[in-house]
Amino acid sequence: MEYTIQKLAHLAGVSTRTLRYYDEVGILKPKRLSSSGYRIYGSKEVDRLQQILFYRTLDLGIDEIKQILFDPSYDELNALTNHYHKLLEKRAQLDLVIETIKLTISSKKGEKQMSNEEKFKGLKQQMIQENEEKYGDELRQSYGDERIEAANKKFYHLSEETFQEMNELGENILNQLSVAMKSHDPQGELAQEVAKMHHRWLMYTWPSYSKEAHAGLAQMYVADERFTAYYDDAIGKGAAQFLCDAILFYTSYEK
Repeated sequence: MEYTIQKLAHLAGVSTRTLRYYDEVGILKPKRLSSSGYRIYGSKEVDRLQQILFYRTLDLGIDEIKQILFDPSYDELNALTNHYHKLLEKRAQLDLVIETIKLTISSKKGEKQMSNEEKFKGLKQQMIQENEEKYGDELRQSYGDERIEAANKKFYHLSEETFQEMNELGENILNQLSVAMKSHDPQGELAQEVAKMHHRWLMYTWPSYSKEAHAGLAQMYVADERFTAYYDDAIGKGAAQFLCDAILFYTSYEK
C-alpha cells in the first residue's frame, strides 16, 4: 500500500512539514515521486517512520537517530526490543512520580498523611529520571545498560541516612577539590585524597569498582562540557581538568 505525504502524516499523527524535514535531513526519503512531483511512501517507509517516532518518544535528537539508523550494524528487531524495554522503564518511572504527586496532593489537602519514606522514594526516582535525561545516553554508551541499571537500582534503595552521607561526601569533595587546586599538583597529597574520596562516593551507587571505569568517568568530565560545567561552575575554571588529572594518577597507582 502506498501513501501520499498527507495520508502518511494523518496516519502517523505528524505534520507534512515534519515529513518534509525528515526527507531534507535524509532519515526518511519517499519511495518515489509521482508524475506531479508529490512524495509517495510505501510500507518500508512506514516502518522507518515508526522507528523514528519510537526514538523521538525516548527524546533522542535527529542527529542521534540518523546515526543509529545508518549504523551498518543496525538491527530492526533488536531496536524494537530495546524500544520496548526502555519505554517500560520510562513508564515505571513516570508511574512512580505520578503516584508521589498524587500522595503529595492528598497530603496537602489533609486527606492522607504522607510518610517521609514515600517522599524520599519519589525524590530519588525523580533524581534518577533527571540524570537519565541529562547524561543517560553518554553513560550507557560508555558503561552499558546493565551497569547503569544496576547503579540506578542501588541508588534507589539507599536509605535516607546513607543518601545523606553520599550528599555530604559530594559536598566535601567540592570543598577539598577547591583547596587542592591551590597546590597546582594533581599528584600531590591533597589531590590524591580528593580522588580517594571520589572513589568512596562512587561506591554509593556503583555495583563494583574498577580503576578503568573510574578513569573513564574522569575523562568524561573533561570530554563532555556538561560534566565540565558542573565542577567549573561550582569551583572555578579548570576544576574538572584538575579532578580528572588527580583521578587518572590515583587509578594508575591505587593499590
